[in-house]
Amino acid sequence: MQANMRGILLLTLSMAAFAAEDALIKLASGDLPAGQILLMIGLAGAPVFAVWGRLQGHRILSRQVLDATLWFRNFCEVIGTLGFVTALTLIPLSTASAILQAAPIVVTAGAAIFLGETVGWRRWTAIAIGFCGVLIVLRPAAEGFDVNALWAVLGMLGLAARDLVTRRMRASLPTMVVATWAFVTVAVLGAAMLAASGGGNLPAGPSLWYVLAAVTIGIGAYWCIIEATRAGDVAAIQPFRYTRLIFAMIIGMAVFAERPDAWTLIGAALIIGSGLYTFARERVRNRALSTKALAG
Repeated sequence: MQANMRGILLLTLSMAAFAAEDALIKLASGDLPAGQILLMIGLAGAPVFAVWGRLQGHRILSRQVLDATLWFRNFCEVIGTLGFVTALTLIPLSTASAILQAAPIVVTAGAAIFLGETVGWRRWTAIAIGFCGVLIVLRPAAEGFDVNALWAVLGMLGLAARDLVTRRMRASLPTMVVATWAFVTVAVLGAAMLAASGGGNLPAGPSLWYVLAAVTIGIGAYWCIIEATRAGDVAAIQPFRYTRLIFAMIIGMAVFAERPDAWTLIGAALIIGSGLYTFARERVRNRALSTKALAG
């Protein structure tokens, strides 16, 4: 119980940090193009994780990094990062974060479709309700529909695909090596976006500090997630990932004067509710499988 409480606290702290990182990226985008922000984050983060990996005794450059699954994961990371960061620059933080919360149910659906995992009718129903929540947040048929919100959908799908591919990665690939090459890929994406947009601006003043703070907080959040996973039972701590939306809404209201309307709140509640139910059903199923294995 004590280990689970530590894991929950660390995971909640990491979600607060990620929400703060998102807000800092949104603030920096007022003066810097998204590509330049991603380039700076990638160039700052990759060396940190490379050194971290070396301190753990891992080689950053080895035959392991030629693994096709690793690079397919990085491709999905590029799609997810492109979509979500672009969304942060164009739509309210709370809206982008609400849509992002659908990623876990997309992973569950993807695991059933592509990986052959068993998903019962209860979880399929929860997944359908979660998708309805996304549609309520988007409201594509409404008169005031913001097409830029589709960037958040792209980001959510890309990051869900990344997590799905991660399930098929070799266990021998160290986490720090994967993270290092993920940041390298983000830097390459940023450079490509910057070239396509015609160049960037010299970082100065608040924008520079926003990006530096985003990198520092992002690295701290990553450390918290790793420690949370090691400290507690994954099934017990995973539901607290949804606290990210709560923090994002608080920051959105306090920093950007956002006021999510009732439909956004209803949609977000459906997304979170379906995700929590899916986590609960997965926990029940895993316990049943463990009991069956022990009995056998």
